Amino acid sequence: MRVLYFADIRFPLERANGIQTMETCFALAERGHTVHLVVKADTQSPARDPFEFYGLPKQASLIIERANAPAGAGVLARVGYLSFAFGRTLGKSRAQIVMTRDLGVASALLRLPPAMRPRLVYESHGCAPDVAAALPDMIATAQRATPAKLERLARREAVVWKQADGYVTITRALAEELTKRLGARAHLAIVADGVRQPRTQPTAIPAEPVVAYAGHLYAWKGVDVLLHALALLPEASGLIIGGHSAEPDLARVRQLAQRLGIRDRVTFTGIVDPARVAEHLAGARVLVLPNPESAISTLFTSPLKLFEYMAAGRAIVASDLPSIREVLADGRNALLVKPGDQAALAAGIRTLINDRDLAQRLARAAFEDAAQYTWERRAQRLEALFEQVASA
Repeated sequence: MRVLYFADIRFPLERANGIQTMETCFALAERGHTVHLVVKADTQSPARDPFEFYGLPKQASLIIERANAPAGAGVLARVGYLSFAFGRTLGKSRAQIVMTRDLGVASALLRLPPAMRPRLVYESHGCAPDVAAALPDMIATAQRATPAKLERLARREAVVWKQADGYVTITRALAEELTKRLGARAHLAIVADGVRQPRTQPTAIPAEPVVAYAGHLYAWKGVDVLLHALALLPEASGLIIGGHSAEPDLARVRQLAQRLGIRDRVTFTGIVDPARVAEHLAGARVLVLPNPESAISTLFTSPLKLFEYMAAGRAIVASDLPSIREVLADGRNALLVKPGDQAALAAGIRTLINDRDLAQRLARAAFEDAAQYTWERRAQRLEALFEQVASA
């Protein structure tokens, strides 16, 4: 199939959004589809090669197009991207499927009569008005949404749910929540995020009690909870992989480590190229997913780090949340602990530090389960949905 994928982001983007977008499009191209990924220009000079940045080989069937739109995230930039998306959708080289995880792009394209556009598949990562309302309490730089904006997002959510030809959610809980709010719909697929799994299981877990976290350092991700847990574990050292120096969160968690008296045994790597995350994870004994309960974490999240942890062949301690329980099972492929509880998290980590056999057994089971969540498997599930909507 010919697939147009719209992502209104600078590219390559080091965040999970950019990684998931590139890996999904690459996996679809590897399965024989021709994918045009429409993004914004890189903000670095010289511009980086996305294939090199994400550690992927060149793939002729994945064409990365730069939208002729202003840089940045302002109104003019947004309007410019939407205008380009309309023109690209109506262009001569008609695609069979348009896919996006951008609610605004999806709702705008649905204004076109069905006969004038390809079938549209939207991928949802959360109930937009809920996420917008909660973000200021979870991310320091987020602006509080006005009531008018929340109403607009709710209308868009309903329109896209009812009118998109195909709909993807990244968790079962999100699909159930949307169905409860907006009614049942056809051509709905639950497709989690993915990972590039090594061909063979990684080496045995290290002897050193290194506890690692990879990803953003926003408060809702739970890094603060992990640092408090490490303060209760003098026998362990911490490895925090990620954190952008231009954002306040890296400084915040470093200061917290200093206040807790653990700064000398916690390493902060700062931002790491996506292709190098796995080598950092390999040096850890225990990997931690410490999300507290939140509007995003409880039902909606399908974090890339979860699948990266599974493929890393290391023992996992994770928050016991409905979204996480769709993938992890306590005592089988991970230890699940009470969300936001630093003492419970410390106890789970200590168990795996002290019981090497248990840690190895959980790590092995998680690695085997990761085979169900490769990017190729994700592409297969999306492909099945594409075929349904194309033939409807």
